[in-house]
Amino acid sequence: MLNDAINPEVTSHSDSEVVSVRGSSGGLKVRGSSSSVQSLLQSYGSSLRKPRSLGRSLSSYLNHTARLEIVHEDVKMSSDGESDPPSSDGVQSPVKVRLRNKKISTEDINKRLSLPADIRLPDGYLEKFNVIGPSLFEQPISRRLHRVSLSEIGFGKLETYIKLDKLGEGTYATVYKGRSKLTDNLVALKEIRLEHEEGAPCTAIREVSLLKDLKHANIVTLHDIIHTQKSLTLVFEYLDKDLKQYLDDCGNLINVHNVKLFLFQLLRGLSYCHRRKVLHRDLKPQNLLINERGELKLADFGLARAKSIPTKTYSNEVVTLWYRPPDILLGSTDYSTHIDMWGVGCIFYEMVTGRPLFPGSTVEEELHFIFKLLGTPTEHTWPGISSNEEFVAYNYPQYRADKLSNHTPRLSSEGVDLLSKFLQFEGKKRVSAEESMSHCYFGNLGRRVKTLPDTTSIFSLPEIQLEREAVRPTVGLLFSPLST
Repeated sequence: MLNDAINPEVTSHSDSEVVSVRGSSGGLKVRGSSSSVQSLLQSYGSSLRKPRSLGRSLSSYLNHTARLEIVHEDVKMSSDGESDPPSSDGVQSPVKVRLRNKKISTEDINKRLSLPADIRLPDGYLEKFNVIGPSLFEQPISRRLHRVSLSEIGFGKLETYIKLDKLGEGTYATVYKGRSKLTDNLVALKEIRLEHEEGAPCTAIREVSLLKDLKHANIVTLHDIIHTQKSLTLVFEYLDKDLKQYLDDCGNLINVHNVKLFLFQLLRGLSYCHRRKVLHRDLKPQNLLINERGELKLADFGLARAKSIPTKTYSNEVVTLWYRPPDILLGSTDYSTHIDMWGVGCIFYEMVTGRPLFPGSTVEEELHFIFKLLGTPTEHTWPGISSNEEFVAYNYPQYRADKLSNHTPRLSSEGVDLLSKFLQFEGKKRVSAEESMSHCYFGNLGRRVKTLPDTTSIFSLPEIQLEREAVRPTVGLLFSPLST
C-alpha cells in the first residue's frame, strides 16, 4: 500500500546531504547530489498531489466505464489480479461468470487494493461497486488509479486520525498516541515539523524510504504518510512500551526466559534487515518496542542506512554512546552489518543484569569501560590496533580480560558464550544475526520458531509463551525516542 505512495531506489548517500521541503509547492525538493533521495522526494511529492490527467478514483472510474457500457472481453483477470488463462473452446471463463453473479464484499475490495483486513470503508463505498458491477475485478489497476483510490478511502489525510495523547517531543518531531478512523485501532503519529528553509530532516526521509520496504513481524509497521505544508506525519502501529520502560516496570529484572524471547525477536528482525543490506545503526532499549503479547519490534530507523555497495564514507557519529562498538569509537567509518551486533550484545547484557554494560559519558570513558572488562587490546587480540592514533593517544592501562560469567550470574554457559560472540573487538569477528539464531542458547525454543514466514509472529506457535514477570509490567504509553 505504501509502495504506491513512494517508490524510490534506495541507495547509500552521505550524511552531508540536505533535504528541503517547500510547503508552497506541495511537493518535496532536494539540495544535494544524491539521486536516490531526489528520486524518493519527487516520487513522494507527486503521489500526494491530486492527479490531474488521470485523477479518477476506482469508484468514479467504474462509473465512467458503466456509463459507456464497456466490456473488456479480451482481459480475463481473477479476483487476485492474476490473469485467467484463456479457454481453448471459446467458452467464457468460469471465473468471470462467477464474478458477474457474485455480490462484491468488503473482503474483495480489501484484497484487490491490498488493504488491511480490519479496515472500515467509507459509507456508500461498497454499495457503489455492487451497483456498478464487478468491472474492477476483470481488469488490472494502474498504480495511479490505485493511489487515488486509497486517498478516496482516507489514506494520506490528517482527518483520518484522531490525536489522543502526546507521548514525547524531540528536536524535529512530536509523537502522539492516536486512533485511526479507518480501523478504530490505536496508532502512533510521528509529526515532523517542516521548516521553510530547513525542510524535512534527512533522518525522516531515510526512515520513510527504508520502512516502506521492510515488512516483518519484528519491525514496526509504517501504515501511512501524510504531507502538509507544515508537517510530515508518519503513522505507525502502536505498541505499549519500549524495552527500557519494560525493564523499569520489572524492577530491572526480566524473567530469563523472556530475555531469550526478546533477544531472539531482536535477532530475527535484524537478520531480515541485514539480508536486505539495511543497517539500523542506532540500537538501544528505547528503540525496541514491545506490546502486551510480548512481541518485540525494531523502531526508529532515522539513522538506518541502505548499504547496497561497499563504501568507506559512512559517519562514525552513529549509535548512542553506550551501545557503540570500539572500532567506531576509535574512528572507523568502514563498517557493515556487524556494527549492529555489538549493540545486540550490550542490550542482551542489560536485559540479563538490569544495568547498562558500558555506561560511559565520553568516548574515552566508554573505551575505558570496554577495555577494563574485555582487556586492553594488543596486536594479538586486535591486529593493527597499535597503529591507531586515537588508541595510542589515550594511553590506556594494560587491563587483563575478565570473565563475562563473573558479571552475568543469571545467564547460562550457552548464554555467556553467545554474549562473548557479540562483544568482539573486530567487527568481522562478531557473530551475525542469522548465525546467532541457530546458537544452542535458543535450543529449547524448538525448530519451528526458526522457519516461520517473515510476517508471522513467534507467538503464533503454541510452544512459545511469555512468562509472567515477578513485577507485572503495566501498560505504558511510550512509542519511541525521537532521534529526529
